Amino acid sequence: MTDDLLTITQMRDRFDVTARTLRFYESKGLLDPHRDGQKRLYTRRDRARLKLILRGKRFGFSLEEIRQLLDLYDLEDGEELQFRRTYAVAQERLADMERQRAELDEAIGELRDQLAAGAEKLAEFGRKTAAE
Repeated sequence: MTDDLLTITQMRDRFDVTARTLRFYESKGLLDPHRDGQKRLYTRRDRARLKLILRGKRFGFSLEEIRQLLDLYDLEDGEELQFRRTYAVAQERLADMERQRAELDEAIGELRDQLAAGAEKLAEFGRKTAAE
C-alpha cells in the first residue's frame, strides 16, 4: 500500500473508528474511497475529510451540516467559501455551546442548593432519631 492510499483497516486504526463508521460515512456521501474489487482504498482527501468529520462531530455539528460544508470545497473558490461558511457556522455553534454551558451551570447551582437543603433535612432527621 502506498502512503497515498490506506485500507479500511489502516483508516480504522489511524483514526480510532470502526469499519462500520467508515462505511456509514461513505453511505452518507461524506467519504468516497476508491474501490479495488471489494477493497476500499482511502486517499489523502478521504483522510482530510475524515479528520474534519470527526472534529465536526466532536463540536456537535450534524452529519448533514458537515456534508454541506465539505461539499463547498469542490465549488469554484470553494476553499475560501468553505472556510468562511465553516467559520460562521462555528461561531454559531460556539454561541450555542456557551448558552448551554450557562444553562448547565445554573442547573448545577440549583441542584447543589437542593442537595445542601437535603443534607440539612437528613441531619435534622438524625437528630430526632438520636433524641428518641
